[in-house]
Amino acid sequence: MFEKTSNVVLKRSCTALTISAIMMLSGCSQPPKLEKIAGYAEGTTYHVSYWSKDEVSPSKVKAQFDTALAAIDKEYSTYRNDSYISKFNKSTSTEWQPASKDFIYMVSLAQSINKASHGCYDPTVQPLYKLWGFQGETLNVPTAAQITKIRDDMGIDKIEIDPEHLRIRKTIPQLQLDLSSMGEGYAISRLSQILESDGVENYLVEFGGDMKIKGHKPMGEKWRVAIEQPIALKDGIRPYQIVTINDENGVSLNTSGTYHHNFKDGKKDYSHILDPRTGAPITHNLVSASVFGTNPVEGDAWATTMLCLGPDEGKAVANEESLPVYYIQDVNDAFKSSKSNALIHYKNITLSQQK
Repeated sequence: MFEKTSNVVLKRSCTALTISAIMMLSGCSQPPKLEKIAGYAEGTTYHVSYWSKDEVSPSKVKAQFDTALAAIDKEYSTYRNDSYISKFNKSTSTEWQPASKDFIYMVSLAQSINKASHGCYDPTVQPLYKLWGFQGETLNVPTAAQITKIRDDMGIDKIEIDPEHLRIRKTIPQLQLDLSSMGEGYAISRLSQILESDGVENYLVEFGGDMKIKGHKPMGEKWRVAIEQPIALKDGIRPYQIVTINDENGVSLNTSGTYHHNFKDGKKDYSHILDPRTGAPITHNLVSASVFGTNPVEGDAWATTMLCLGPDEGKAVANEESLPVYYIQDVNDAFKSSKSNALIHYKNITLSQQK
């Protein structure tokens, strides 16, 4: 997905007025500049566009971003041994451990979505990915016994939280937790908070393809972004649906797809999306799910959940939860799109097919 804005030079003419031999020049103000910041973090890229009537230095904002992203990495990265989550995973203790307010919030949210999705969303699924070989280069199709053994040590419901005392505990020693399915949404949330604390009310924050968009462009135009075409391309991405943002109070857009990562074993393809309830890759034909809302953390988790549930069960859950979701299915090598009930009546955005 990408921002569909072009770099257009905006000009205004200045008019000179003469009154009683005194020349008075009308204002020749330029529209606020659209600032752009880009970077690399959490194994992906991010791009931020913003503007403000009062000058907000991009170098200052970038420094604040770097500090926040370093803190996120130190707490949530499973790729560094000294992160909070890695230490939590390595520990076999079932005693209470201190945790940040945000960490507890994310675990609590995961438990809520796990329940609403009938167990399809579960961020303790990481050991299954290792079992299947999805973290390496070689697919390993495990036995039913191997899957059952791993699933015995899974379950987001096997974590207890104590928000009042900011602490957390696992009830089984081998439990592993990975919150990366919320990671991009969480990063977007933090970067958006930084912009707003600096007085910025008009911005587009994109992190790993997910977004939060607020306000409008400098000349008053609406932000326009795109839902990616669900095909893995060597030359980048292509738009499938253009999204015009109508609600200036802020709209989040989170998309998950099955098309970037998969394995082939003989003639059979295996998706990298695993269903925690079966311990095996999904087999339905949903290739992309885009969730709209106002909270990019929730949207990130729900987008992953929709891919696990598939088009039929996913729509049923989305309708139960009043989630605005856009689905793309692969039907006989052709794309078929559909919407949840909430998205059909969603006025915060306008969708238009890319031609």
